[in-house]
Amino acid sequence: MIRNKKPVRISIRLLFTILVMVELLVVVVLSWLISEVVHHLFKITLNVPSILWLLVISLVVGGAITSFLGQQFFAPMTKLGKAMSKVAEGDFSVRLETRHPLKEFRDIYANFNLMVEELSATEILQTDFVSNVSHEFKTPISAIEGYATLLQNDSDNSPQEREQYVEKILFNTQRLSHLVYNILLLSKVDNQAILSNQTTFRLDEQIRQSIVMLEPEWDKKELDFDVNMDKLKYTCNEGMLTHIWSNLLSNAIKFSPQNGTIVLRLKETPQNIEFTIEDQGPGIDESVQHHMFDKFYQGDSSHKAEGNGLGLALVKQILTTYHGDIRAENIPEGGCRIVVHLPR
Repeated sequence: MIRNKKPVRISIRLLFTILVMVELLVVVVLSWLISEVVHHLFKITLNVPSILWLLVISLVVGGAITSFLGQQFFAPMTKLGKAMSKVAEGDFSVRLETRHPLKEFRDIYANFNLMVEELSATEILQTDFVSNVSHEFKTPISAIEGYATLLQNDSDNSPQEREQYVEKILFNTQRLSHLVYNILLLSKVDNQAILSNQTTFRLDEQIRQSIVMLEPEWDKKELDFDVNMDKLKYTCNEGMLTHIWSNLLSNAIKFSPQNGTIVLRLKETPQNIEFTIEDQGPGIDESVQHHMFDKFYQGDSSHKAEGNGLGLALVKQILTTYHGDIRAENIPEGGCRIVVHLPR
């Protein structure tokens, strides 16, 4: 059975030490040989000025050897510098071979490749984000423009039609305002500005207040709440956590059937604080679960007019900033369960 040989792994400090020692040895040997050649050819005996001759010869030979070794030794750094120049010019396709015999250079090259991959992914996300934002802005603005144009023809519109047009304009204006708010909030979260303004508050009471704030929504569907939450105090940016609960509750209300029940649980575990919210809706398709926390992703097209696909992305980003996490799963009996973990 043929076994693959493991690559030789040498520390850069050990290699440098060995090279210096070899250089000194070579310099001494060459200096001695040159002195012997001079004595043999020119019958010159190096007596008193021997140290001076040895020093001159050592400098010449040592300089030549150092120049050669330095060029070979720092070639990987030169290669890295050229690759970084390409990245600075916007070329994120450049990669460096990580099969270098020196461990330090392998690590540097691997980290460089990882950095370029992240930069490339960030550029794609930014491009997609700008494209999606432009589309999301264009839709309500076009609707507002269209209904405003219809309102200009007073003679052709009945009072009921004008009232409908005004309602549509107000609806799209609110949608546009909500989109701007979410984009600004997303920028704030991405810059980690939410880590400021830390306060201590009752977490269970904050969730109850979010339920009360959404009363007009769940009252229309005549929904019930099954609430069992421990009394917990927590310290962080209170406004950001309010956004998490409001968004999760709003989604549960949106997908719950008429006269359904929403289950809320809050408890402290040895590892973290766990919040769960369950609805009796249709559940989440497996293909949707992989993208539901992506920006502008909306798995249910029937509710597309009710949001812009930024809510869950913001929730995910806020929790990531606070070193928390969130996951979604289907309930065997029907419905969806969202589980949120906050660090203690």
